[in-house]
This record gives sequence, structure tokens and C-alpha cells, in this order.
Amino acid sequence: MTISGGHIALLRDFLSGRKKVLIVAHYNPDGDALGSSLAWAKVLRGMGHSVSCVVPNRFPHFLDWIPGIDGVLVFGDRGDEVRRVVGEAEVIFCLDFNSISRLEGLTEAIEGNGSAVKILIDHHLDPPEGYFDLMFSYTEACSTAYIVCRLVEELGVEIDGEMATDLYVGIMTDTGNFSYSNLTPDLFRVVGLLVERGLDIPYVNTRVYNSYTEGRVRLLAYALGPKMEMLEGGKAAVISLTEAELRRFDFRQGDSEGFVNYPLSIESVRMSAMLTQNQRFIRVSLRSRGDVDVNEFARRYFDGGGHRNAAGGKSKDSMETTLARYRTAVKEFLGSAWGVESEE
Repeated sequence: MTISGGHIALLRDFLSGRKKVLIVAHYNPDGDALGSSLAWAKVLRGMGHSVSCVVPNRFPHFLDWIPGIDGVLVFGDRGDEVRRVVGEAEVIFCLDFNSISRLEGLTEAIEGNGSAVKILIDHHLDPPEGYFDLMFSYTEACSTAYIVCRLVEELGVEIDGEMATDLYVGIMTDTGNFSYSNLTPDLFRVVGLLVERGLDIPYVNTRVYNSYTEGRVRLLAYALGPKMEMLEGGKAAVISLTEAELRRFDFRQGDSEGFVNYPLSIESVRMSAMLTQNQRFIRVSLRSRGDVDVNEFARRYFDGGGHRNAAGGKSKDSMETTLARYRTAVKEFLGSAWGVESEE
């Protein structure tokens, strides 16, 4: 990944003087969205800017400890304050998403500020043309946090312990604890740098992966037991959880995070889906391995997108209808994309 010197010069130009800066991350913010945003916010504050971090809705409870999280404004909780901050912003950074629709209810407020410079820092496929004034878009990067690490180096800013923790949370969670693709030698160089700056890897792992509630563990057992359905001779799997089922296990935001990955531990499974219902729609999370392109699958069938092996979309139909649509889509996709003869 090579960052253009011209882009860095333009970034410095946009940030000349003291500015009111807004950093915004996507709906259902994950570790990468939050970690990269909080680290970038500390960089910009160190440069003398007034910085606000905003997310559309609440973040997972297992991330409520990361440095700087107390200062994040949640639009769903503090709508009027967020609209004011958005309207006053002179520079808006969009981190870990490239489609403004990923902001859900915040989209109108962001688009309403036509005078602010809008800058993208992201690693998702198919970045838009013409919307942003400056884009640091690197689809080959493992995470947005990794891109922020590289930007910090280019700017000559020293990473401290809090920034190192935030950045590692982003890298670790978006790589599946270093089990996905895009694991380059330079990524591990960056992780080594974070350790030098004070990162405590065992501590972060414990806080993210070993601090679950009893309800979350029982929900996982339920999801992988009666709720996991195997399709197409075991080559695909789907887990579906209704809003009522989630309530049975005292569901908290983020409790189902990572569930979609478990079916991929079955040797035959190439593609896994998780359908999670809320009051507004059904969230469709997709994971795959090898050359199975769930980004294409999400775009074709669920108005979504993402990466080749990790993508998502949504459905406004009932769970029954969405499940039926997924089964049909998998049958079609298996035959067209994998050359597999589907079961009758």
C-alpha cells in the first residue's frame, strides 16, 4: 500500500489552521470503525483541531472500554447535539465506509453540510467517484485502522499507548484476530510498532474476546444448535435470529458479533450467513473463504456489499421471506459462481 505524497500534501492543506473537525463512522460501528476513529481523533487534537466523533447508533458493549470511547456522540441518543456538531464542522472525515447510506439516519445531516471538506479513509471495495474532496481508499488494506497507522507515520506523528490500543483493536477485529486475508509483512511491522508504543496484546484480547455475558454464550449455543441450517450439501450455512429470540437471551448490542464466522469452521462450508432482526430490518452478515465472493452475492441479492470474504446487506421483508430468498439465492449462486451442481 503506497500513500501518495500529493494526497498527504492536500491533507495538510485541508487541515491548515485550527478547524472544527467531525469524524463519523458507520451504522453498527465495529472495532475497526471505533478504533480508527478514536486514534485519528487524538492525532487531529494533537494538531490543535477541535474534534468530535459521531456514530449513528450504539456500539458493542465489549468495546466500551477502549481509550476515548466516552467522548463518542451517539446520534440515536443525542440527536440534536449531533446535528449541531455536524452543521458546524469545517472538515468531515468518513472512516470505515464509503457509501453515505451506511450512516442510516445521519445521512441527511451529513449531506446537509455542503460547505465542509469531506475526506474518506476506508478499505472497502468500489469507492464512489466525485463525492469526496480527498480519498485515502485502499481496498487491499486489511482494515481502516491499518490505513490510519500509515497516515500517522506519513504525518510524522508519534503514536502513544492509547492510540496503539485503539489501532490494534481495529486491526485485530477486522482481520478476525489475524485469520483473514490481506495479512502483509508490513502489517506485522505496524503491529510491532504498536507494541513498542505500549500496546498490551493479551489485555486487549481478553477485553474483546473473553468478557462476555452468560446470555451471550447461551445465545451462541442456541444459534449454532437449533438455529443453524446447512444448505447445498453442507457448502453453505445460515443462522437466523428474530428480535423475540434475541430478547430471550437478554441481548445487548454486539452480542451476536462474530457468530457468522463459526459455520466456516466446518470443513465443507464455503459461505456463511447470519440474519439478525431488529425493529427496522433484517441485517444480513456474510462471510466466506477462498474465492467465494460474498461482496458480489450481497450486491446481487441484498442491496449490500463489502469485501470478497466479508460483506453485508439488509432485508425489509419478514424473516421467513428473507430466509426463503437466501436459500434460493444460494442455490443460484452456487451453480453460477462455484460451478457446483445444486441439490434438488
